[in-house]
Order: sequence, then C-alpha cells, then structure tokens
Amino acid sequence: MSGNGSFCAQSPNPKSEIPNPKSINVRLAMWSGPRNISTALMRSWGSRADTVVVDEPLYAFYMKETGLPHPGREAILQSQPTDWETVVEQLSGPIPDAKALFYQKHMAHHLLPDVGREWLMEASFRHAFLIRQPRAMLASLARVIPEPRVEDTGLPQQVELFERFRNRSGTPPPVINSRDVLANPEGMLRALCATFGISFDPAMLAWEAGPRTTDGVWAEHWYANVEKSTGFEPSQNEQAELPPHLEGVLEECETFYEQLYPHRLRAD
Repeated sequence: MSGNGSFCAQSPNPKSEIPNPKSINVRLAMWSGPRNISTALMRSWGSRADTVVVDEPLYAFYMKETGLPHPGREAILQSQPTDWETVVEQLSGPIPDAKALFYQKHMAHHLLPDVGREWLMEASFRHAFLIRQPRAMLASLARVIPEPRVEDTGLPQQVELFERFRNRSGTPPPVINSRDVLANPEGMLRALCATFGISFDPAMLAWEAGPRTTDGVWAEHWYANVEKSTGFEPSQNEQAELPPHLEGVLEECETFYEQLYPHRLRAD
C-alpha cells in the first residue's frame, strides 16, 4: 500500500503460467505472526502473474491504537490509513490491477478486538495460517522488541480466527508450518494451492533479490534477509537461545501453538 492509501501492484513474472479461470476474484488472507517466513511467502505469491499482494495493511491502524514504539513508527503511520474501516473497504473492494488473486499478508495481532470480523466471512475470502515453532520465533522477535508479550506474537489471535472459521464452515482452515515450507517448498505450496482451489504456479518457487514497491515502509527494519533471497532457503536451527525472562511467555505461546499444529497441511 502506498502513502496515499492505495494498493500498489507487484510487477508480473513473465514465467508465470496462465491464471486458472476458477481463481478469479479470490482474496487469500494469510494470518501470520512476526519473525516467520511471511514476507518470503508474499514474495512467492507476488511472483505469479495473476496475483497482486499487499503487505500488512492493518499495521498503521495497530500502531495508532496501541501506541507501541515499533521501529519506524512515524513512517508507518504516514504510509497507510489508520482507521480499520478504510482498510477493510480496500481489502474487500475491487482487486487492484484487475488481477485474479489478491494475496493479503496479515499479522494476526494487528486484528485488534475493535476490528469488525464480518468482512472476513465474505465468500471471496480464503483464509490460512502460518505458524513457527515458538522458541525460535520468540528468540528472533526479542532481538527487535526486547520485551515481547504473548499478544505480540499473533498466536492468541490466530487461534481465535481459526476457531471462528472452523465453526462457521465446519472445516478447519489450512495451517502451514514454516519449517515444512522450507523443507519442501513445492510440495507445501502445491498443497496450499489445492486447498484454495487454484492452480500451482512454478513461478512461486523463485524471485529476484531486492526490495519491492509492495513492501511496507518498515522493510528497512525487518526485511534485510528476505531482500537478499531469491527463493526459500533451508530452515535454520529452531532450538534458539531464549532470554530466561521470556520462558513464561514461551509457555503461553506453546499452549496456543499446540492448538494449531495438529491441523497443519502435509505435502503429498
């Protein structure tokens, strides 16, 4: 999303396959937490010629409401609408650039309790959840936010949304584990596309290094590694050292994580 509050499309990949007609006007909402592979997944979906992506569209709203001192706070507030109703109108409105798919990278904790949930139930939305082993996630998050709380991880909000969607449809929405994606990118992306009812595109497996116009203004604080990447890289050691004062937060995180992990997608 650009500073004037409009969405900015990513350049199509000329190697991308012809869009599947069944995928017209589908909004793919991926609900993640921080320090996951969420930006790499956004790169992956943005490599499709039929897809436009948006990066954390509720971040400015979240910053305004919480007052948290995240890196780049003032730039974030100036780059996006700060009221959730305007953001929802854009997420639910016409898909930018007349693309078939609208991939929405969300941080689940940005969906504060005051945000209405009705729009999430619209027929054009498909929802999925991206999770990561809590110890490694917390250790990474603590390098940027020294005193993370469980609500800063997005896990409680992911469980709330997961249960909401499951109760509504009677079917658990897809959950993908970042380690599974890194171990088998093609297999996991094929499984995810199949769940969404769209064709897999090999263009999703590689991208050019560097920043994107679709990246949020916070990229300079968070995206150094992904800007160097050209595809999904092997998983790092998940048994990271965690500051002792975060052991209690870790225990809370693991309780939520264990509610989602059994539902994760498996590659064929």
